[in-house]
Amino acid sequence: MNWRELAQQFEQRFGQQPTIFRAPGRVNLIGEHTDYNDGFVMPAALGFSTYVAIAARPDRKLVIHSQEFPDDCDFDVDHLPGQRSGLWCDYIVGVAKILRDRGCSFPGANLWVHGEVPIGAGLSSSAAIEVASALAFTSLGKAPIPLPEIAKLCRRAENEFVGARVGIMDQFVSCMGKAGHALLLDCRSLEYKFAPIPSRIRIVVCNTMVKHDLATGAYNQRRAECEEGVRCFAQWQPTTRALRDVSVELLEQHSKDLPATILKRCTHVIHENQRTLDMARALQDGDLNKVGQFMRESHGSLRDLYEVSCRELDIMVECAEGLPGFIGGRMTGGGFGGCTVNLIREENAAEFAAKVRELYRLATGIDPQTYLCSAEDGAREVS
Repeated sequence: MNWRELAQQFEQRFGQQPTIFRAPGRVNLIGEHTDYNDGFVMPAALGFSTYVAIAARPDRKLVIHSQEFPDDCDFDVDHLPGQRSGLWCDYIVGVAKILRDRGCSFPGANLWVHGEVPIGAGLSSSAAIEVASALAFTSLGKAPIPLPEIAKLCRRAENEFVGARVGIMDQFVSCMGKAGHALLLDCRSLEYKFAPIPSRIRIVVCNTMVKHDLATGAYNQRRAECEEGVRCFAQWQPTTRALRDVSVELLEQHSKDLPATILKRCTHVIHENQRTLDMARALQDGDLNKVGQFMRESHGSLRDLYEVSCRELDIMVECAEGLPGFIGGRMTGGGFGGCTVNLIREENAAEFAAKVRELYRLATGIDPQTYLCSAEDGAREVS
């Protein structure tokens, strides 16, 4: 569905002409589990987007509709719920609640949501719907909000309303992405710069089609282990606020003083931060051999030190290695299933995707999905 069709359907249902906003999903090229450690990440916004069409109502009702989910959601703008209800519209209501708490006033509204971002694939469908909804709501208010601030408000909605302890990366790149580029983001200062992806390189995302049940609990456990690492390093370097503040040299100096598991988690995060900075420089220099090397090292570290990979992710990475046009690949996202991200020469991309599907199916018996993508621009009004 393109935005014109969405506008027509909105008008048929609500009898109004809407304003339409889109926000993309994302894939993280490198910098995994570094965001909540105040570190560096390098995602790219993708062509998959969520669209939100909106028009004001004369009353104070908030009516939210989507063809992808059953049942409309109906709320009073002045009495929004304080926490998630378990409905598909929680992300939208959470954004509305955070905006209202911030003092952003807007009238009742009709919303029609259409999502293209695959749900559960680790491509951040949640951030896409949050950012598109935030732009839609603020378009009805009196004062525009800068995109970096939109990203922070959407993260608050997911942290405080939905209850997911995510970092800022997903919402930020959904807001600020740039076509043909990855975004190198400092998750502490929110300073960012763009790293060019060569024009003849495609991003191929391979979905393992599995998500293991331990993902949420293990994610929270990894965060707790990193926090324990910070407490340890603060004894030796009192200025330590996050693992971002720990150098490779300090890590090596105290490697024997840390519990074995904490050492592994800290080693991944500290080296992954440096890999992310190094890969940004390699992209800037056009050194694709180094880019591939850093992606391989990242996957090995996530598998062996952070221990968030799984059999299916490892098989998907192994299936890609050595195929024509392959530059580098790794698991992407929180882990325990989901997707791998691969950089492939454009002329080989379609053949690569087909071969990976075949090899993975033979190895696992699972039919995977592959998405041929490019880095795209961030959120904006489209109507």
